[in-house]
Amino acid sequence: MQLASSGGRRLRHAALVARELALETGRTVTRKELSAAARDAVKALDLPTTPRVVLSELVACWGEQEWERLLVWPSNDYLVGRTALTDRAIRKSIRRLIDLGLIIPKDSPNGKRYAVRDLAGEIIDAFGFDLTPVYARRGEWTKLLIEQKQLRQIQKQAFDEVTICRRAAEEAINALAEHYPEIDRTALEEDLKALKARTPARSKASLPAGLIDAWSLLRSRAEQVFLDAGNGGTRFRHTNNNNGSPSEPCNKGFPKKAEAVRSTEQPPEHLSPELILEACPAIGDYGQPVRDLADIVSAGRYLRASLGAHESAWAEAVEEVGPVRAAIAVIYVLQLYEDDAARNGGESRIKNPGGYFRALTRMVKAGKIDLSVELLAMRRRRMS
Repeated sequence: MQLASSGGRRLRHAALVARELALETGRTVTRKELSAAARDAVKALDLPTTPRVVLSELVACWGEQEWERLLVWPSNDYLVGRTALTDRAIRKSIRRLIDLGLIIPKDSPNGKRYAVRDLAGEIIDAFGFDLTPVYARRGEWTKLLIEQKQLRQIQKQAFDEVTICRRAAEEAINALAEHYPEIDRTALEEDLKALKARTPARSKASLPAGLIDAWSLLRSRAEQVFLDAGNGGTRFRHTNNNNGSPSEPCNKGFPKKAEAVRSTEQPPEHLSPELILEACPAIGDYGQPVRDLADIVSAGRYLRASLGAHESAWAEAVEEVGPVRAAIAVIYVLQLYEDDAARNGGESRIKNPGGYFRALTRMVKAGKIDLSVELLAMRRRRMS
C-alpha cells in the first residue's frame, strides 16, 4: 500500500510529517473509534464549522478494512451532496485539514479518487485521503483537551476573583453612602467606574494584566474607608489586655470562648443551642463541640468566613444586634445557602451570602425578621 502522494497536488510539510504516523501493528480501527478521535481533534484544534463538517463526512466513509492505513476515497461531488457545501468550500476545507496534519492526500495519476481491486474484486488499496493521523494522534488530542480545561478553570477562577472583589467594593461604597454620607466617596466611585470599563465579559479569553490586583486594591481601600469611618477616624480601637506569659501558646485554628453574652442580649428561652443544632446542621463545619451560647458565638464568628463576609460585616452585626444574634444569623444564612444548593443541583440562588448576611442583620435589627421563628420553621422543614 503506497503512502506518498503520486503528484498533482502541491507538496505540504504537514502532510510529510503526518505520513510518519502509523497504527499499532495488527490494529483494526472501527468507525466508532475513528469518530471519537475526530471529535476530540475538532475540540482540541477548535476547528471552524466547514472543515469540521468535511472531516466528519470523511470519517463516515471509513469502511473498517483491515489495512495499515485508514484510506477513504469520496469524490468532491459526493461531499458536496452530503454537506450542502460548495465545491470551492470543500477544496478549501481539505487544504485546511492537510495543513493541520489531520489527513494525508494520496492522489492517483489522473487526480481521481478510487479503490484498487485485485482479480477477485477485493479492494486492496485506494487513492484518496489517509485518515491515519486523526486516530494516531489521539493522545495529543487528549493532552490538548486537558490543557484547555485547566486553562478554562484558571480563567474562571480569575473572573470569579474579580467578581468577588467588585461586589465587595460596591457593597462597601454603598454602605458608606448609606451610613456615612458625609464621607467623600468620589475617588472610590471613579476608580470603580474605570475598573468596570476595563473588565471584559466572561466570554473573553483572558483578563488584562494587573486587573485582579487593581480590583483587590480597590476592595481593600473601600473596606478600609468604611472601617475607619466606623471607628470614628481612629484606625485601631483594640486594646491588648493579654497579661499572660508570652510563651503561652495560642489557638490559631479556632477562636476561644467568645465574648461574654450580656444579660441584655440573652435571646428568648426557646432560642437555645439545641434548637440551632437541630435546625442548622451546617454548624458542624465549625468542628468543635457546641454546648452553650458562648460556643454559638464562637461558631458564628468562625463560620463568617464561609459566607465570604468581611470582618466589617461581623463587626457591624455585633454592634447592631449583639454577638448572639449575629452568630445565629451567620449560621442561619450558611444553612439556607447549603439547603438551596442541595435543592438546585449544587448551585444556590444566593449568589452573595455575605451580602445576604448583612441584609438579614439589618432586617433583624428593624424587627422585620424574628430569628427564633425562622429557626423553628427551618427545624420543622428538616424534620418533615
